Amino acid sequence: MRLIVLFLLLTGGYAKAHQFTPTYPELEMSHIAGVYKAEMVLFNTREDIRYYEVNVFDEDWDPVRFAVESRVVPMDYQETKYITVYISKKESDKAKYICSKSKILLTVKEPSIVSSRICSKLK
Repeated sequence: MRLIVLFLLLTGGYAKAHQFTPTYPELEMSHIAGVYKAEMVLFNTREDIRYYEVNVFDEDWDPVRFAVESRVVPMDYQETKYITVYISKKESDKAKYICSKSKILLTVKEPSIVSSRICSKLK
């Protein structure tokens, strides 16, 4: 039994993901009246990914309207980007999750590549 477990541990794959923090961001008033903002940090730990997409969802995972400088964020390997997500007061009551998702280019033909999505839950 131990030999089987050891074999699986040594031959098993591993998952790669990026970092998207804070885990529980708080919405605060922005410099624009009637608009809230959340400050997020995105860190690319994946050599095979160059783009990430930012989205906001409600508790049923339906999209919520929001604004960012760019929805698709270009990033180099081990680069950190600071992202400010803006949500109107009307939409802020519905918003529950701010998510980042790795975008795989069509030119990448590696069969083992996996897209990762990390979500932060709003307080």
